[in-house]
Amino acid sequence: MAKILIVDDSPTETYKLTGMLEKNGHTVITAGNGEEGVATAKAELPDLVLMDIVMPGLNGFQATRQLSKAPETSHIPVIIVTTKDQETDRVWGMRQGAKAYLTKPIDEKELMTTMQQVGA
Repeated sequence: MAKILIVDDSPTETYKLTGMLEKNGHTVITAGNGEEGVATAKAELPDLVLMDIVMPGLNGFQATRQLSKAPETSHIPVIIVTTKDQETDRVWGMRQGAKAYLTKPIDEKELMTTMQQVGA
């Protein structure tokens, strides 16, 4: 199955997402903030990135933009996974290069469907 990078500063959210993904046969790697997420994506080249928005330092919008513009990571789909549910946040996230935008709490079936839609 796919190798998924979770970028989230919440250990609870990371734990929940890891459980859903591993139950569905995926391998999970994690990063606790945007800078670490970008570095891990470049080093590991995952099949998909699940990106939180609100994190210290480099936020998820900035990290998504860096991944979508860098030649070595531009092919990796990013799904934004956040509590920010305003339409302006959704539009901005997609403009940064995200392939999908999901709001927490995450529904497992919706996550799996969205992952298939973006090619992971």
